[in-house]
Amino acid sequence: MVSVIIPALNEGATIRKIIQRIKQTSIPLEIIVVDDNSTDNTVSEALKEADRVITSSRKGKGISMHEGMMAARYDTIVYLDADILTYPKNIVGLLADPIINGEADFVKSFFDRQAGRVTQLVAKPLLSIFFPELEKFTQPLSGMIAAKKDFLQEIEFENDYGVDIALLIDAFAKKLRIKEVNIGFIKNDMQTLEALGKMSRQVSRTILQKAALFSSGNLETLSDIHTISDEMDFAIRESILKLKKIVIIDINVILGFSFNDAAATYYNLEHRLMQINNTYTVEASRLQKTASLFKGKSLPELQAIADTIPIVPHSREAILRMKHNGFICILLSDGFDIVANHIKNKLGFDYCFANNLKMEKSVATGDLEFPDYFNDPDEPDIKYDKSAILKHLTATFNIPQKNIVFVGNTIADIPLFQLSGMGIATSNAPSPVKLWADKILPEGSLKPLLNLISGDEKNRLPKSNAVKYIAAIGLIAATAFAGYYLYLNSRGKAKTSYS
Repeated sequence: MVSVIIPALNEGATIRKIIQRIKQTSIPLEIIVVDDNSTDNTVSEALKEADRVITSSRKGKGISMHEGMMAARYDTIVYLDADILTYPKNIVGLLADPIINGEADFVKSFFDRQAGRVTQLVAKPLLSIFFPELEKFTQPLSGMIAAKKDFLQEIEFENDYGVDIALLIDAFAKKLRIKEVNIGFIKNDMQTLEALGKMSRQVSRTILQKAALFSSGNLETLSDIHTISDEMDFAIRESILKLKKIVIIDINVILGFSFNDAAATYYNLEHRLMQINNTYTVEASRLQKTASLFKGKSLPELQAIADTIPIVPHSREAILRMKHNGFICILLSDGFDIVANHIKNKLGFDYCFANNLKMEKSVATGDLEFPDYFNDPDEPDIKYDKSAILKHLTATFNIPQKNIVFVGNTIADIPLFQLSGMGIATSNAPSPVKLWADKILPEGSLKPLLNLISGDEKNRLPKSNAVKYIAAIGLIAATAFAGYYLYLNSRGKAKTSYS
């Protein structure tokens, strides 16, 4: 008997077909889908086929894998991805049979695919240094695996791209019998550079963290990696320049406090603004009622109020640097265009998208107009949808949403975090917002955003080195982290860390 666990996030288009394919095996099994808080029809589709569908308590593949294992009834566990339609019909048998037959304790799959850049440029080089016995595995990052439940109950699951390599290293460290099996050709979507960069950082961090606990690596070896990573840093920065990419920054990140609050205070309208915010829960209605507060106010006066609001330090520097390095920089606001455009021009953004506060002879009429780019054509009944801007930008600039970076800090921004390629929240954002963010921007400065862009022209390597860009991301991000852990390990004080 086998428990098949499928972590899934917004896989409504594929999950049912995958389960149907898995069921073609002759092995008695149960199928558990662990929904990672999807926003599409993943759950309803999975319920049509799976034996059980559970909702993960927290976002992340590792959490879903662990909670699926906790729900499993059988001692042999098979993990499968939820977005691959080309599994062989006997996929469960290929992975589970070596365990059922007593030939192995842990089974790792390998397969033919379009590319494996993180594997070749990050995972294998680091494994060759710290875990040379594991370098032989064709695809150490494969997520299609089988294992005994008692092993999975003993270890701690990483909650990011490092989870699969961590399981392999843990199995090796516990001296389990590990077998690699060929599951044929697997086809899945190619990932963007941002996603590959995130994967490489997390994979390299995991390998180096495990090295601090299990391997014989020393500080001299780490120093060699540091030298290599410094050289490769320039290669990645050159490569990223060639991408078409967008960064969207919400105006709430830029301004020290809300324009609406500042204007309401200036005009002694704080009580009325508070009433509007407490009364109108529908975003479109709240915005329109807020606009009515400023009827009769002149454009110069409103912009003068905007000028009294402090701007987060290093904002203009960050924008200009990102523009110089190939980003299309966009200011986004659910407030008034006359204010947002004013801020845009002060800071050097390329474009600004905001609602139109209607003016007659430069005086506000009190009416607000929602531009078409805030209307999702697929949701005609919704009057105002801030996240619809992503569809507008992809169509206008011919740039996929996966190449869009969004920086925000409010609950209303969560759909933008979900849909963009990379979401960055400020450290003062509410906890639900941070949950959806890929990175956290320290409060009070935009300077850390410069980490997303390339370095100085004079420091670049020749173009021939640009192929190493993915490995550079992982090695650079992990070197300092690993140095600390290897140092502790050398003194016998290292402890397992989880993030």
